[in-house]
Amino acid sequence: MPGFIEPQLATLKLKAPSGSQWIHEVKYDGYRIQLRIDGDDRRAYTRNGYNWISKFSRIAGAFDIEGQAIVDGEVVVIHDGRANFSELRADLGRGDQDRLVYFAFDLLWLDGRDLRKEPQIERKRLLKDLIEERDLKEPVLYSEHHEADGQALFAAASKLNYEGIVSKRVDAPYRSDRVEAWQKIKVVQKGKFPVVGFIKDPSGVAALYLGKKEGKDLVYMGKVGTGWSRTTSAQIRKALDTVVSPKQKLTKTIRKPKATWVEPKFYADIEYRDITSEGLLRASSFKWLSKGTRRS
Repeated sequence: MPGFIEPQLATLKLKAPSGSQWIHEVKYDGYRIQLRIDGDDRRAYTRNGYNWISKFSRIAGAFDIEGQAIVDGEVVVIHDGRANFSELRADLGRGDQDRLVYFAFDLLWLDGRDLRKEPQIERKRLLKDLIEERDLKEPVLYSEHHEADGQALFAAASKLNYEGIVSKRVDAPYRSDRVEAWQKIKVVQKGKFPVVGFIKDPSGVAALYLGKKEGKDLVYMGKVGTGWSRTTSAQIRKALDTVVSPKQKLTKTIRKPKATWVEPKFYADIEYRDITSEGLLRASSFKWLSKGTRRS
């Protein structure tokens, strides 16, 4: 029986594929975990091959089967009806496993049989049979797939603020590499946020501090440090230098020793994945800077 198997990784695409040769699954925002079960020997490998069984012992214990299996899936915490990565990290930081859920989406090995050369749709069938025949219950869940139009599922995922979808070729084997047979399409959220400060860079800015108007309050929303070229960085710096303030304008002040504070006269167009439980932008990227009074 193999030890850790390098995971198959999806290729990022802008649009979901269509046709009967594809199935589509919700993309869960969590930790990719490979469960390796060999009798009483249980391991939970991260994407990079670290055994985190101490963090996921409840999930491994719930995969109550005899014999051998290697299962690929995602550990998540469901918060407000969807997977929430910041809640997952907080629970793991506290050592709390009560809310952890494992969405199993692939089966690589079963009782001495290497399934990696089997078609995707056959591996999923065997996985579903395994979960149902052994009557496995939460926190282990089978990741359902959809055979309808991928863009329709993506539109539904977007409305629900899910991370996105993964489309998979029904006839493809499992390969330890980034492949075209798995395609991920991510939901991107957009907003316009007042710039409340910046970190200087020799040629421009290294990062922008962002805020958001909530009633009469200006609250901190985090920082963004990617998305601009050297030329754009210099242009941003030139604009912000005209509104430098001796004090920060946030209603509740924060400690940022490297910050140069500004009057919130300029707004940054930002793409981001989510807002964390602490109220901060996650995986943010800068798109444009404009002057005005528009709220996010």
